[in-house]
Amino acid sequence: MRWSLLLVLLAACKVKDPPPVTEEWKDGFEREEIGGDYYKSGRGYEIASGQLSAKGAHNHPLWLRKKLPHDVRIDLDAWSNEERGDIKVEVFGDGRSFDPDGGAYMATGYEVIFGGWFNSKSIIARLDEHGKDVVTNTTVKVHPTRHYHWRIERVGKRLTWFVDDMQTPFLVLDDPNPLEGTGHEYFGFNNWESDTWFDNVVITPL
Repeated sequence: MRWSLLLVLLAACKVKDPPPVTEEWKDGFEREEIGGDYYKSGRGYEIASGQLSAKGAHNHPLWLRKKLPHDVRIDLDAWSNEERGDIKVEVFGDGRSFDPDGGAYMATGYEVIFGGWFNSKSIIARLDEHGKDVVTNTTVKVHPTRHYHWRIERVGKRLTWFVDDMQTPFLVLDDPNPLEGTGHEYFGFNNWESDTWFDNVVITPL
C-alpha cells in the first residue's frame, strides 16, 4: 500500500511540459522571473531589465520546455559584453542534459556558437563541438556590446544560421541524418563563463 501511495504522489508531482510550438511563439522577457516555460539545468541565468542574462553557467543550458517542430525558424537578439564573445545556444536537444563535470561537453543537439574559443571561431556542431561534424567561420569576430540578430532555420536536412544579414547564410550544416524525434526536440540557451545576453525570441514553424 505504501509503494502504491508513493507512485501516486510521484505521478502527481511530475510537471508536464507546456504545449509544443505549433504556431508563432514569442518571448521578450518582460518579467522578473524566468518562469515555467523553461527548465534550468543549473545556475547562471536571470532576467534583468527585460533581457535574459547568461553568465557562468558552465554548459548547463536553460531549456525551453516547449517542443520544436522539425522544420522551424528561430529568431533572437544576442550579444556579449566581453572581448571573448562566446555566445551559445543549442537546438534540437533533449531538453534536460547538461555538462556534469566541467569536462568535454557532449551536446544532445546542434550547438550554435558565435565567437567561441576566445573569439577565434564560430561554429555549428552536431552533438560534439570538438568532433568532426562541424562547420566553421573564423573571419567574423564578436564586438562587445553590439546587438546581433540571429536567425536559425531547419528545413529538411539543412540547418542554416544567419547573423544580421537575412539573405546571406553565416553558416550552413547539411546533415544526412538529421537529429529528430524523441531526444531532439528542444531549444536551449547555453553559456560557459562569458557575460552574454538574449532577447526578442520568436519561434515560427515552417
